[in-house]
Amino acid sequence: MALTRAEITERLVTKYNFPKFRAQSFVDDFFESIAKSLERGEFVKLTGFGNFELKMKTARPGRNPKTGQEVTIAPRRVTTFKAGQKLRDRISQS
Repeated sequence: MALTRAEITERLVTKYNFPKFRAQSFVDDFFESIAKSLERGEFVKLTGFGNFELKMKTARPGRNPKTGQEVTIAPRRVTTFKAGQKLRDRISQS
């Protein structure tokens, strides 16, 4: 099961009695601020949850799965997530 933005919004409405439009705006703004920080190359740390970071992947050899032809995969930026210790502890207890 996946936790969606709509489900997060609904939980804010139910648990904290937020108006739906305000909860939706809050969730959208939260994720947008994380995305913008990552676009600028900033490190995003959510204490007790984990860290988001941009890393550069270098060019590397690859293979077209359809034809088997060797190709070079271009360098690119990727987002990584590392769970914080509190989150890892909670997951391991489940």
